Amino acid sequence: MVRKTDTIGARIRYWRMRRGGMSQAVLAGLAGVSQSYISQVESGRKTIDRRSTLVAVAAALQVTVADLLGQGTETGDPAREHAAERVPAIWSALIEIEDGARRVPTRTPQELDAGVARSEQLRHRSNFPAMAQMLPGLLLDAAASGGTVLVRVAYQASACLRHLGYRHLALNAARVAVSAAEDVEDPAWLGAARFAYAQSLPIESASLAARAADRSLAALQSAASDERVRQMLGQLHLSAALASTVSGRPDAARDHLTEAGQEAATLGDPQDGVGFNGCGFGPTNVVLWEMSIAGESGEPGRVIELARTVRPQVLAASIRQMSYWLDLGRALADSGRRDGDALGAFVRAEQAAPVPFSLNPLAQDAVVAMAQRAKRRAVPHELRLLAGRLGITLAP
Repeated sequence: MVRKTDTIGARIRYWRMRRGGMSQAVLAGLAGVSQSYISQVESGRKTIDRRSTLVAVAAALQVTVADLLGQGTETGDPAREHAAERVPAIWSALIEIEDGARRVPTRTPQELDAGVARSEQLRHRSNFPAMAQMLPGLLLDAAASGGTVLVRVAYQASACLRHLGYRHLALNAARVAVSAAEDVEDPAWLGAARFAYAQSLPIESASLAARAADRSLAALQSAASDERVRQMLGQLHLSAALASTVSGRPDAARDHLTEAGQEAATLGDPQDGVGFNGCGFGPTNVVLWEMSIAGESGEPGRVIELARTVRPQVLAASIRQMSYWLDLGRALADSGRRDGDALGAFVRAEQAAPVPFSLNPLAQDAVVAMAQRAKRRAVPHELRLLAGRLGITLAP
C-alpha cells in the first residue's frame, strides 16, 4: 500500500537494527511504551504524537530526535534541496560574524532595509527556501551595519533554519541575535532574541529551554511598561509552557499558560495580524499554542474543543495557520474514526504553508498512517493526491 522508507517508524526500525538487532520489546521497555505501540509505529499504522515520546525513543536508541525525524539530513524534497544549497554559506556567515569579522557592506542602508523587509515578508509566507537564498549576504551586510538590523536578520535566520530542520545552526543564529541585542540594549529585541534561543534548543533540552525562558522572563519584567516587551513576555511564557509540558512539568506549564492568557487579554490580537517582530502575540496565538500543548499532553479531544474557539486567519504568519490545521488534523486522526475530517484539515494546513507542511515529518507520518488504515478499502482520491505531494507513493 505505502511505498516510503523515510517515515519516523522506518527510521526507528533502522536504528533498532543498528543497535545489535534490539527487539521491539526491549525498545518499548527502555522508552516506557508498549511493544504493540512500537510495532504499529514502525509499520506506519500509528504516529508518534508527543515530543516526549520521541525523546524517550531516541534516548533508548542512543540517537537524537533529529535522527528520527530526518531533519536537515534527507534529500529528495525539492524545497529542502533548494534551501540546502545555501545552508553552508549561511553557516559560514554565522561563523564569521561570531568570530567578530566585519566586511565592507555590499548594500546601501536603504537597500539593506529593503532586504530585511523582503526577508520578513518571506518569513510571514513561510517561504523558507527563498529566505535561505537571501540570508548569507544579508547576514554579512547586517553585521557590517550592526545594531537592531543584525538582531532582526539573525532572528530571521534562526527561524528559517529551524523550520528547515537545521536546528543546530538555528541555535548559532539565535546566539548571534542575543549578542547583538545585548549590545543594542533594547529590552524588546533582547526578548525576541532570547525567544529565538529557547525555540532553537533541541527537543531533548526541553527542561533547559524552559529554564532559559524563565530567566528571560525575570530579566524583562522591569521593562514591562513597553508594549513590545509585553508581547515578548507573552511569547516567552508560551515557549516555557510547551517546554515544561515536554519535560513533564504540567503545573509549571499551566502557570505559564495562565500568565500568557492574562497578558494576551490586555493586549488583544495585533490589528495588523503581525505584532512586534511578527510574533502575532494575542489571544489567538495563545489558543494555538494551547492546542499544541494539549496534543503534547495526549488530549486530542481538548485540541478539537480549542479549535472551535479560534480563527487562525486573524494572524498574518502562515506558519501559525498551518500549525492550527496540522494540530487539528492530528487530533482528528488520533482515533482512526475521523480520517475524512483529518484529511480535510491536512489539506488546509498544506494550503496555508506548503513548504513547511511538506517538510514536516509528523505531517508525513499522519498521512502514511491514514493510508495504512485505508488499505482495505479504496484510498480516497484527495488522500492519494496529498500523499503524492509529500513524496509518498501509494499502491494503486
